[in-house]
Amino acid sequence: MSSETSHTHAEGEAHEETMTRSKIWIVFFVLLGITVIEFIIALYMVPKGMLTYHSANPIYIILTLAKAFFIVAYFMHLKFEKVAMIYTLVVPILFIIGLILVLTNESHHWFSVWGR
Repeated sequence: MSSETSHTHAEGEAHEETMTRSKIWIVFFVLLGITVIEFIIALYMVPKGMLTYHSANPIYIILTLAKAFFIVAYFMHLKFEKVAMIYTLVVPILFIIGLILVLTNESHHWFSVWGR
């Protein structure tokens, strides 16, 4: 039983060693950089006409998914649990893609009903 306890304790120490303060600060600055890019796009590039709303929205979605990845991976500690990370990212993304497809199909139906 002591071998199981020491093995579990060693895994906990390995997990703690992987998340150091410097890595947390790196992730913080990556998240800050992504947020700054989003603000520049929203408050400068779109109003000045450098980007249209149609081209800015996919950029927002990609940047938001990148931020979600960093938050889930590092602050929720799922980067160290590979299977949980895969399920946490893949399953919701598949549901979101399915929802977008269903809503797109439904919007085309309503446009045809109202004659637009």
